[in-house]
Amino acid sequence: MGGPTTELHHLTASSAIELFRSRELSPVELLDAVVARTEKVEGRVNAVTGQLLDTAYESAREAERRYAGSGPAPRPLEGVPLALKEEHPIAGHTIEEGSLIAQGEIAEVSHPVVERVLAAGAVVHSRLTTPEFCCAPFTNSKLWGVTRNPWNLEQTPGGSSGGSGAALAAGETILATGSDIGGSIRIPASFCGVVGFKAPFGRVPGLPPYNSDTYCADGPMGRSVADVAMLQNVLAGPHPHDQASLRPAYVLPTDPAPAAGLKVALCVTLGDFPVDPVVAANTRAAAEALRSMGVTVDEVTLPWSRERIAEISWAHFGEIMGAEIGALVEEYGDHLMPYTRRFAERALAGGGFAAGLVGESELYRPLGELLEDYDALLCPTVPAQGIAADAIGDELLDIDGTRTTFMDAMLTLPFNVIGRVPVLAVPSGLAPNGVPTGVQLVGRTYDDATVFRLGAALESALALWTQPDWWPAL
Repeated sequence: MGGPTTELHHLTASSAIELFRSRELSPVELLDAVVARTEKVEGRVNAVTGQLLDTAYESAREAERRYAGSGPAPRPLEGVPLALKEEHPIAGHTIEEGSLIAQGEIAEVSHPVVERVLAAGAVVHSRLTTPEFCCAPFTNSKLWGVTRNPWNLEQTPGGSSGGSGAALAAGETILATGSDIGGSIRIPASFCGVVGFKAPFGRVPGLPPYNSDTYCADGPMGRSVADVAMLQNVLAGPHPHDQASLRPAYVLPTDPAPAAGLKVALCVTLGDFPVDPVVAANTRAAAEALRSMGVTVDEVTLPWSRERIAEISWAHFGEIMGAEIGALVEEYGDHLMPYTRRFAERALAGGGFAAGLVGESELYRPLGELLEDYDALLCPTVPAQGIAADAIGDELLDIDGTRTTFMDAMLTLPFNVIGRVPVLAVPSGLAPNGVPTGVQLVGRTYDDATVFRLGAALESALALWTQPDWWPAL
């Protein structure tokens, strides 16, 4: 939770709700603070595609009445300002996904995520940037321009939920939604110093075709582990329009048990991924922090290779996301971003889907065996200190002497390939360029509660993002 000197726009949702209940803060006052902060910093950050202020203020005034005891009782997210990743459509509003070829398109249906946050009383006030069709680990598009990291404006906040990460770090919202098909929640969580959760497949309902894509997960982003758990509890559960959504609804504990006694496997390179020494050092510091909380942490190895993971994942992308984008590339060509065209090229050159499914089981086997002996795996989220904000996808990353593409470098992708594992991403420290680093806590299949137990312990032990002075000064 934010301390007493935390500025209103950087409050956690948990703190805000406590202040609403005690009548020390009004939901309207908090929305005012978030809107003022957006006006101040948005010209430099560029995370917002549009605002919904008329309906937001109506919601804030309704929340104010509920906390005053007039009308129904407050709902789980009552009065909390929340911004939506633009990829989550709202019926009757534009759904452009960062692309000139979709400019002006109007959504016919609302995403289940949108339905649920509104029903829970959240004050939905803004929509947030993505790269074109969400297919890059940075956020830069011809339609919306470059979204910048509030910690270092020359660096990206990540992608594809880059607007969500940037807005949270900058104080432009209190909660945000994201989605993750290759790391799109966790990469921005790492680069922006916030918390994000990639739920296991089926936990959060979605829209076709990606509700049936085992790689894909919609989910929560916030400033604390408790905030992310709170939002996840609103999002999770069966939906009448999504046959893949799991029942019953999985409810995370609001007060997780202490992590002492748990066993965690530490794997810094996940096989042969190159990792920057600063990222590696901050990951080991996170391991030591867990040890200080009574968690047993052992360093292990995994027999994975980047080449094999790429082969398996591109076979999958070729049949679903890549096929859809490939058809657009064929029709629109240079109207699309270079990274969009490259994504389609790689995806459509992938192997067969059935062979990819065999490869997914092959990849999972050693992790599954490891998690028979350990409660979770700890590893870095992003192996590099940063990516340039204006990247377009042709560049290579140099990580500890290894030149690699952006997509092939991300340590997030293996856990989309084996999409039934829960992954909580939390900060681990700062790099010399001022950009945060992060770690992933990977649980056994569908064991969401354990990664939140470990995340809460790590949050307490590191005492980084819980401090008012953690957030970047803009």
